Amino acid sequence: MTSLAGTVSEGISASLAPVDAELERRYPGDPGTRQPVHTVYVPGDAFAADTIRSWGDQALAALDEHAPDAASLAAVLRLPDALAEPVHDRVRAKLEREPVEDLRVDFEDGYGPRPDAEEDETAARAARLIAEAYEKGTAAPYMGIRMKCMEAPVRDRGIRTLDIFLTGLMEAGGLPEGLVLTLPKVTYAEQVTAMVRLLEEFEKARGLTPGRIGFEIQIETSQSILATDGTATVARMIQAAEGRATGLHYGTFDYSACLGVSAAHQASDHPAADHAKAIMQVAAAGTGVRVSDGSTNVLPVGPTEQVHSAWRLHYGLTRRALARAYYQGWDMHPRHIPTRYAAVFAFYREGYEQAAARLSRYANRTGGDVMDEPATAKALSGYLLRGLDCGALDVAEVARATDGLTRTDLDGFARPRRADLTASPR
Repeated sequence: MTSLAGTVSEGISASLAPVDAELERRYPGDPGTRQPVHTVYVPGDAFAADTIRSWGDQALAALDEHAPDAASLAAVLRLPDALAEPVHDRVRAKLEREPVEDLRVDFEDGYGPRPDAEEDETAARAARLIAEAYEKGTAAPYMGIRMKCMEAPVRDRGIRTLDIFLTGLMEAGGLPEGLVLTLPKVTYAEQVTAMVRLLEEFEKARGLTPGRIGFEIQIETSQSILATDGTATVARMIQAAEGRATGLHYGTFDYSACLGVSAAHQASDHPAADHAKAIMQVAAAGTGVRVSDGSTNVLPVGPTEQVHSAWRLHYGLTRRALARAYYQGWDMHPRHIPTRYAAVFAFYREGYEQAAARLSRYANRTGGDVMDEPATAKALSGYLLRGLDCGALDVAEVARATDGLTRTDLDGFARPRRADLTASPR
């Protein structure tokens, strides 16, 4: 028995139709693509055809010199005995197979001001080398450039560099699927809008599908977090991107300096950094825009004791970021890569059996000591998928641990319909 006429529900649905549409437009959810665990920045003049392999070889050499076996790496990073060999072996295999997941050829701070003719040639060369890498199968999964920002002194130069780079890719056969662009030092949402208009014009000029080119927004100023009216600027930036924003990248040192943090305390675990990233995270949640942590400038170089100290710092910062759901970060030096992967692999391997068991019980409705809901199943499957994507986990072992769940099954749990997430608990 009910008391309300059917027209009541119909009227409420009609009144909320604009809200329904707004939810779908503004909060489409995760795109379902692979997110790299790190981004490597290489100055434009230093980028070469062998850069990715060179970084992998340098990382392997550092591992062989300072932690040549599982026991020594475990001792440096204080890994549990059960994780020592799996982590060490997978780190070595990763450095041999895919040392860099995401590479950005830098035309901003790492490159600096150059004569126009020189930057023109460097931008054209970057396009040529990246196109060749994708053609030969030697590219990182994601590659692109960081241009100069939209501020007046360097705006025209940044636009020209981007134009030369994209045009070079088009002339070499088209834009690769893994293309990523980074817009640095964004302060106002209007600068994001300007980037959107710029990309629209390029797409029109080259006959590309509207919306084909996306870009990351780099958060490096206090104004990008909090506007003069007290609102969160970064939330407005995401909307100003009109669906083109793919990520928010935290700039550790520019942001810290903007707030007056002294050089000795500029780090990704400083309270100012935590505050900025928390706002970025909330602003991006559900929008399909991913958040990336920054970097450490403490390099693992010098004598073994000094290398170990830097490795422990980098490992700890990476693990801290992962626990806070910042699944990507920057790496500034080839010797950072071993501890990037060690931290990522340990994070996923230490918890995958428990996550798999919980997801299996949820999928099979067999209960257990935790009552999980669709949102938790989403988190559990997302955790396993990220582990698979980076190489921390294998498809076969995840299938065994989940009683036969496939990658397709995991994708279904990780990206449920909105109605499934709001359904009543089982």
